[in-house]
Amino acid sequence: MRSEVFILFPLILCAAAWDDDDLEVFDVVEEVNQNFYEVLGVSQDAPQSEIKTAFKKLTLKLHPDKNKSPDADVQFRNLVSVHNILKDPGKREKYNEVLKNGLPNWRSAVYYYRHVRKMGLAEGSIILFILITLGQYAVGWAAYAEKRYTAEQILSSRGKKQRKSGFDTGLAEILENLPKPSIKDTLPFQIPRAIWWSITVLPATVMELKRKKKEMDEEAKRKKKKEEEEERLRLQREEAMAEARAAAGGAARRRRGFVPPERESCLLDPIDDGDAPVVKPVAPVVPVVTGGLWTDDDLAELVRLVKKYPPGAEARWERIAEAMGRAVPEVTHMAAKLKDNCYRLPEQEEPPPEAPKKVKTRKTEETSGGNWAQSQQKALEAALAKYPKGGAGDRWQKIAAAVPGKTKEECMQRCKYLSEMLKKQKQKEEEPKEDQEE
Repeated sequence: MRSEVFILFPLILCAAAWDDDDLEVFDVVEEVNQNFYEVLGVSQDAPQSEIKTAFKKLTLKLHPDKNKSPDADVQFRNLVSVHNILKDPGKREKYNEVLKNGLPNWRSAVYYYRHVRKMGLAEGSIILFILITLGQYAVGWAAYAEKRYTAEQILSSRGKKQRKSGFDTGLAEILENLPKPSIKDTLPFQIPRAIWWSITVLPATVMELKRKKKEMDEEAKRKKKKEEEEERLRLQREEAMAEARAAAGGAARRRRGFVPPERESCLLDPIDDGDAPVVKPVAPVVPVVTGGLWTDDDLAELVRLVKKYPPGAEARWERIAEAMGRAVPEVTHMAAKLKDNCYRLPEQEEPPPEAPKKVKTRKTEETSGGNWAQSQQKALEAALAKYPKGGAGDRWQKIAAAVPGKTKEECMQRCKYLSEMLKKQKQKEEEPKEDQEE
């Protein structure tokens, strides 16, 4: 493509030096091929009136209706073209220059431009195709010459006296086997090969696309069938579990003895308030496996004791387990099961009315230090045990650093809140004792 640009660019520059009037004069001169003044029968310095009169006389004589010559149309057309040139002062002056200096050289760009601009689309396409083919062939030979010249320069620069290495041998072989450009690598041969390749490869490409589409459809069907099978199995499992729950709900639940997971005990360190009672750490209770069955009376007793000892009471689960004669892990496990069932016993048709829950207001949350997770509570207890009173540094800052997601103020509020709860619980327990003594 670059070669065509280099060839056409000078032509365009040269043609740009001539205007349309010049090109029109050149075309008429070449077509008539006779002196315009001799065609009209006037002198070169004749005025416009004389040229007009001569044109009218010749028009009556050379008109195709009156002229019976075989080339009457050509003669009349040439007469009109000559008159159009000579009646215009500017074109007449340009024609006089042609009479004096002659037409431009046939080797000049204007010669080719005058002929190319009269070409049709088919002729122009053929000429352009030929130019591109020649340029492509020339570029191929130029690339070949450049590669060969570069390889020869590398071989000569290494010197003839030096011992030939594997690199030199390989380079010499490449130089010998370097393919030369061929006319078969140009457009007239490449286009038919491309068409033939498209025709031969297209059916195989269509078949390959159909095969891939079929594989994708089969894979989608297998995936869908697998999902339907999994869904069917899941529904069967859910139906079986629902039937088992329905069958187990008609009779009283009887459970065998088991060893539930050990529940860690919570230890709280008192806050820095001098009036607050000191809570001694309670040693963890070793789980005892009783293996006894839970009757309906045992479950009712457990519900009563859970309500008697609300959350936050000192040694809550130890007291409930001691009252029932069972191990603490077993009691906590059964209590969790009853809590999931809303503390409803098997023989009860409707769950007992729940006690009205206290709505936690912003003030309560601020007093207790916000919401505390079990992991944060355990981290607080461990930090209180690790950093006792009287230690060096800011004790509460160290405790807050050990509790994830809590600040120093929240830790202090939490300990103060729990300490107050313990005080109230202790006061409630001491009041019945005082009444009995009285």
